[in-house]
Amino acid sequence: MVASAAAPLSVASLSTKGKIDRLTKLFRGRRRRALVMTHDNPDPDSMAAAWALATVLSERVGVPADLAYGGIIGRAENAAFVKTLKLPIRHVEEVDFGEYDLFALVDTQQTVGNHALPGDLLADIVIDHHPVRDDAVATPFADLGGSYGATSTMLTEYLRAARLDPGPELSTALYYGIKADTRDLGRQTKDPDVECYLWLFPRIDRELLSHIEHPELPVRYFRLYHAAIEKARLYTEAVITDLGDVYTPDMVAEVAERLSFIEGPKWSLAYGSYRSQLYLSLRVSDKRMNAGRLIRETCAPLGGSAGGHGSMAGARLPLAGKKSQREEFKRDVVRRFKEAFGVDGERGVSLLSDEA
Repeated sequence: MVASAAAPLSVASLSTKGKIDRLTKLFRGRRRRALVMTHDNPDPDSMAAAWALATVLSERVGVPADLAYGGIIGRAENAAFVKTLKLPIRHVEEVDFGEYDLFALVDTQQTVGNHALPGDLLADIVIDHHPVRDDAVATPFADLGGSYGATSTMLTEYLRAARLDPGPELSTALYYGIKADTRDLGRQTKDPDVECYLWLFPRIDRELLSHIEHPELPVRYFRLYHAAIEKARLYTEAVITDLGDVYTPDMVAEVAERLSFIEGPKWSLAYGSYRSQLYLSLRVSDKRMNAGRLIRETCAPLGGSAGGHGSMAGARLPLAGKKSQREEFKRDVVRRFKEAFGVDGERGVSLLSDEA
């Protein structure tokens, strides 16, 4: 199937009931089957929101929907999320795109590049809490940006407007998606996040939630953290660490998140290599700064994909050439970030040093 010819329509200004009505008007009886896709290496927010959208499409719009993702689900909490909740999601390698005539992207956008929807297919539906990117003008149904800290919040509103009461598994998924993306309602949190969080709480299965939040961790998890702390360099305004080769890209974001708790620095940057790609994750504690804008401006000249919002962002860049060329490329990337942080001429110290 080639790109859809439907007229572009931004629905962000509509009420949530209006969005459900618009979905029904656009697609009921006109499409055979839907594929809802997360961003690559999906996190709980992306997977929960995709599951909720598939539920709305199947039960209110009348279009059966499946879930798919690209990359891997490697972080222990994310793997536990899928296993514990019996999330019905497949890898794109198992998907025949020819079986679908309706495509949706959740928690990402068409031109961001961090998803596995083939380039010759246009997403008919894009729902994402991140700031609007260029594809907003080309998507038949675009619900982008707005006052949300998580895409799971947006889809919880969709379920409520569609008068669908989610079962304990889907409720737990959405609750944890909001919880994880807003750091327990402490980061980028808006009123709708709090309202949906509280609406979902009586519907969750707390035992399932506990299994997700406290999974067993592989030995290599602790080895990676050991290496990350050993390699971390501390500056007045930033902490930066090279994770080397990682067993899952998810760990880059987890380490950046953990380092953001260090007293003093306003920035934390972690980066690591996985299958000839360099993954970077950035955290910012100063509300005057925008991590998403910084990472796009820094990485845009280097290819790959980048995105995020005020306090957190990530990027993926291609790594090519011999080992020496790759190492030089990584040094150049870090130099660009250090300049942006204002620590380029500053002498960093080891996080384990007595000087730290």
